[in-house]
Amino acid sequence: RLHPLAEGIVVDVGFGSGLNLPYYDDARVERLIGVDPDGTMLGRAGPKSRSLPFVVECLRASGESLPLADDFADTVVVTYAFCTIPDPDAALTEIRRILKPAGRLIFIEHGQAEEPRCRRWQERLNGPWGRLAGGCHLNRDPLRLIREAGFRLIEEERARFPLPFWQLGSHHAGVAAPPVS
Repeated sequence: RLHPLAEGIVVDVGFGSGLNLPYYDDARVERLIGVDPDGTMLGRAGPKSRSLPFVVECLRASGESLPLADDFADTVVVTYAFCTIPDPDAALTEIRRILKPAGRLIFIEHGQAEEPRCRRWQERLNGPWGRLAGGCHLNRDPLRLIREAGFRLIEEERARFPLPFWQLGSHHAGVAAPPVS
């Protein structure tokens, strides 16, 4: 539901193998830059992007150091990546830098559960889980991170994951705007 809102020049941070590509609205996206530190994953995205009517560029970089100009992007999309980015605060600072003043951050994340019992289990599992799941942190609070980076939440959804995925905590999705200058 949220990916079709992306428009103009889009930067997808945590692009991976391009799983989000089918969800973008071809009529709204002019150019998409997929950013990921894993070159192997980006290599898998190439074939998926060839049939799209907009330009897709894959850029091997980390979210904490985006080699893009200030005020570059109309939209930045982050999907299930704030949990694995080593320094999400630095990544959000970079996202603010590259977003145009009227730009939007679209995010879909998992994070710290609202229920105290589940949160305690997330804390216990966080270390082993991260070692098994590519550095994923179960206990991060993406909404807090986004707000503390100065973004204004425009739209926000919260939900619980189905029982087999309880350890992922709460599901957060929404749209945020950079601070007003």
